[in-house]
Amino acid sequence: MDEFMQAAIEEARQGLAEGGIPIGSVLVIDGRIVGRGHNRRVQKGSAILHAEMDCLENAGRLKAGDYRRAVLYTTLSPCDMCSGTALLYKIPKIVIGENKTFRGPEDYLRSRGVELIILDDPTCIRMMEEFIAQKPELWNEDIGE
Repeated sequence: MDEFMQAAIEEARQGLAEGGIPIGSVLVIDGRIVGRGHNRRVQKGSAILHAEMDCLENAGRLKAGDYRRAVLYTTLSPCDMCSGTALLYKIPKIVIGENKTFRGPEDYLRSRGVELIILDDPTCIRMMEEFIAQKPELWNEDIGE
């Protein structure tokens, strides 16, 4: 498995261990992880700390040219908020662990020129399926249902 997706999965597992939702993300520039994060809405009582948002926040302020060389890895298809942030900063490529349990606006991202790679990773799928089965109310809150 790709080392960067493996790092995102480790973030997802950390989030689950903290009592949160098992979604993880890393931001890679020039072959190096510059930011990592996991969904921390529950842990921080946050409205916006999805994994991708936490990852970008932890990467800190970057120059526009840095984002344009970046690859965002995420264990789950990004939602509207996270997709919008990727578009805002012109991140050209997103590697997605899985989009079976949730699918964000992937067609819109593609229409805006973002390259998406969907891995259909069984670890990512299993993690989300188990979580959704165990805590459907928390999952529905996270996706705004």
